[in-house]
Amino acid sequence: MPEYKAPLRDIQFVLDEMLQSEQHYQSLPGCEEATPDMINAILDEGAKFAERVLAPLNQVGDQEGCQLNDGVVTTPTGFKEAYQQFVEGGWPSLPHDPQWGGQGLPESIGIILNELVGSANWSWSMYPGLSHGAMNTIEAHGTDPQKQTYLTKLISGEWTGTMCLTESHCGTDLGMLRTKAEPQADGSYKISGTKIFISAGEHDMADNIVHIVLARLPDAPQGTKGISLFIVPKFLPDTAGDVGERNSLSCGALEHKMGIHGNATCVMNFDGATGYLIGAENKGLNCMFTFMNTARIGTALQGLAHTEWGYQNSLAYARDRLQMRSLSGPAYPDKAADPIIVHPDVRRMLLTQKAFAEGGRALIYYCAQLVDKAHLADDSEAETQLAFLTPIAKAFLTETGFESANLGMQIFGGHGYISEWGMEQNVRDSRISMLYEGTTGIQALDLLGRKVLMTQGESLRSFTKVVHKFCESQADNKALTEFISPLSRLNREWGDLTMRIGMKAMQNREEVGAASVDYLMYSGYITMAYLWARMVATAQEKLDAGVGDQAFYQAKLKTARFYFERILPRTKTLEATIDSGADNLLAMDIAEFSN
Repeated sequence: MPEYKAPLRDIQFVLDEMLQSEQHYQSLPGCEEATPDMINAILDEGAKFAERVLAPLNQVGDQEGCQLNDGVVTTPTGFKEAYQQFVEGGWPSLPHDPQWGGQGLPESIGIILNELVGSANWSWSMYPGLSHGAMNTIEAHGTDPQKQTYLTKLISGEWTGTMCLTESHCGTDLGMLRTKAEPQADGSYKISGTKIFISAGEHDMADNIVHIVLARLPDAPQGTKGISLFIVPKFLPDTAGDVGERNSLSCGALEHKMGIHGNATCVMNFDGATGYLIGAENKGLNCMFTFMNTARIGTALQGLAHTEWGYQNSLAYARDRLQMRSLSGPAYPDKAADPIIVHPDVRRMLLTQKAFAEGGRALIYYCAQLVDKAHLADDSEAETQLAFLTPIAKAFLTETGFESANLGMQIFGGHGYISEWGMEQNVRDSRISMLYEGTTGIQALDLLGRKVLMTQGESLRSFTKVVHKFCESQADNKALTEFISPLSRLNREWGDLTMRIGMKAMQNREEVGAASVDYLMYSGYITMAYLWARMVATAQEKLDAGVGDQAFYQAKLKTARFYFERILPRTKTLEATIDSGADNLLAMDIAEFSN
């Protein structure tokens, strides 16, 4: 039976020691109450909920899935009860405005809680996770009456939310969407159309579901400039703001999926459903990006979740599973064979998972602090860095999450292919993360095309400047030379490589698409190297002072050394493939692909 244990020691290391969260929260207006004691209490209780309630339901959700009967979706055994516990604990309200029923804590604290919940049971976590994005969208763009009616119930957890973008003929290209919004005399709209792939679109866990829907007005311009955004509830609120009559929408089908079976992925039919405009007409895509950016950080968390879960269970198995002897002689002569953790190749896989889990956690928490600064302190530099790092975090961590999940299956050998161990579920569940909220290719185009080249490299420099200052601060630290020297070199080469792509793109714009995914992965490895170097600097300080858990800090140094010597060199291959250009991709005529 697979298990999950919240990695509280590592979370506290990243938060309190590396990122100095106490100083961070004290610097933010209205966050003075976010003390280490409060945060640790929240994490302790969140860990108990994740370990004791959600983790045991992970395989249940996979095996049972969701059921659709007569338009009603039933979630797996225990899911509804777990959600009620979640609501009763006040968890949905943590990072939201007290004016609308929230607890007023920084966004980053909610993100950390989401790691615990998502790692324990990703399918379940998607129900409140989608609500969070709906809350942010209404909070940012809704009217006060809309906030009073919908936001308060979403924040309390009484109602859940979704986002309805995709249609069968358009995925990423939302300018092609056909869902219509017809204005009504009372100021509402009639929404008609079909949306697909709607996570948590219909379920039995909450009293109402608030759909955030993209649709097109009758006189709207073509393409993305003619999209508006609407609130379309499953049940229309009555005069008291409670659940009223059923709206004209329904779940037409549940998708048959590779993984995340515990979450209801729905085909949603809107048949003249009553909706309410949110934001300005024809500005729906701008409003939706509030939702999408939230979702992309959340999907980055999914990559971390599958990495951490895979690592924990792989490590436990590798310690117990006896197979063969160490090449240098029996490590455990009293046993029939040595545990497989003694073998170098198993160590390679475990260390890859460990490096990606701990490095990924540092990247997400770093981004979470940028979210706090951008939203609470109106920090434009933090906003620029966050815009740059979001596609990296989403795509890089989901790609490495899938790699780590596969390594987990490999460590288990044949047992990894058998469902009882949970490793094949982890692989299946993790695969979607590279697809939704913008595929890796879309994130890569966003990073290289929009964020880097269209800003003439400004957003890249906003981050490489941070890396450069860190390297300068550690230049005389001999204990860190093995980390600072390669990081400093790659930080310079990052800019040079970007310049070369930009020069080629001036002659042939296809060079951007040809380089984009490799460029994103290259950027991800350097970004994670910076965070590993910061973790090493923090750990080395503790070792030099002789304080704290010395074995924990030594393990940080050894994992960082593995990352720099075994994983970071992947940048060399990526640089070579980027420099090879677009010709080797475009030389073949379309007709020749069939030959």
